[in-house]
Amino acid sequence: MNVSQTVPQKSQPTILSFVIDLPNLFSLAGLACTVLSIYFSILGVYYAAMIGMIWAVAFDWTDGLIARSMSKRTGNESTFGGQLDVLIDIVSYGVAPAILLLSFGNFEPVFLIGAFLMLAAAAIRLSYFSTYGLADGHTYTGLAIDNNSIFLVFIFLFESTLSPEVFTAVLYATCIGLAMLNVSQIKTPKLSGNSANVFALAVYTLGITVIYAWKIL
Repeated sequence: MNVSQTVPQKSQPTILSFVIDLPNLFSLAGLACTVLSIYFSILGVYYAAMIGMIWAVAFDWTDGLIARSMSKRTGNESTFGGQLDVLIDIVSYGVAPAILLLSFGNFEPVFLIGAFLMLAAAAIRLSYFSTYGLADGHTYTGLAIDNNSIFLVFIFLFESTLSPEVFTAVLYATCIGLAMLNVSQIKTPKLSGNSANVFALAVYTLGITVIYAWKIL
């Protein structure tokens, strides 16, 4: 009589076991900053929203640097972290800027067009990157969407120097321009993978935080 033998299958890790992975903790910290940015955008406290927006980028860039420095990460951990990054990116660099534009435009229907285009461009850009990755191993096709937040945070420095009508037009045009660049064929360097660039972003983040905190006070 043949006795069937079953090969024991390796049990899958639990979902929450991936949370203790340090890069994923940084990713989630960035998501928390994005939630704060969205919250303050809806309330109309835009300077606080800018602080949350730039810190989301800082955590995003740092988690990638940490992940690449961890030689003992398993393939599943790397895959999970990559998927988590993509999902958080669509919120941080698509949803948050779209809500910022809607809120600054007092949720007038005309601003729905710009919000949709920015969010759609972010989704298309991320889908393209997930399919084809980096061009030549070190450059992006289209403007990486993390640059959207970096640029919008800079643009808001001029909000108090222009009339509300003029700045609203500038913000709208900037969002449309960024969306177009996101899905364009231009080649842009990958900035987040370099420790020097991460340090430069950290300096920029701290400077932006101080400026906007001072404006709030």
